[in-house]
Amino acid sequence: MAQLAFDATQVAPQESLSPIPAGVYVAHIIDSEVRPLKSGMGQALALTFEVLDGSYRGRKVFTQLNVQHRGSAEAERIAQAQLSALCHATGVLKLTDSVQLHMKPVRIRVKVRKDETGQYGDRNEVTGYEAAAGVTLPPGAAPAAALFAPAAQPAPAAAQTPPWAKRAA
Repeated sequence: MAQLAFDATQVAPQESLSPIPAGVYVAHIIDSEVRPLKSGMGQALALTFEVLDGSYRGRKVFTQLNVQHRGSAEAERIAQAQLSALCHATGVLKLTDSVQLHMKPVRIRVKVRKDETGQYGDRNEVTGYEAAAGVTLPPGAAPAAALFAPAAQPAPAAAQTPPWAKRAA
């Protein structure tokens, strides 16, 4: 037995681990990183979205775009097309750092991917991105003018090539 002095009224409960229902949600990216694929055959851009409205407000949805994949040109093409759609939806057309995509509301299309193996459980998958201009958020979500005002773009880094655009020799 372990004695504890813990007051659960002082700590928010852990979010549900179950996926949110399929649908279209207004969300923004709150975290991103480029990481190597488990196969070692390229790199993925991992994105964490936070839902901004509705009954799933505050829930997180994760996606990974295999932006460089030496084993599958088709997987790479699809991921880069998805990244282009995200860039167009956020208005960031010259991407030099994934942080440029952060905190810019977009509509994301989410589906539930069933785990046929029973090993990992069902999970969400982001299948599309659209601009969120004209979206009215419920009171308290955030001031619409602040959310949808065009953000100043950071000055581009001198001839910086994103990691996924570099090819191995």
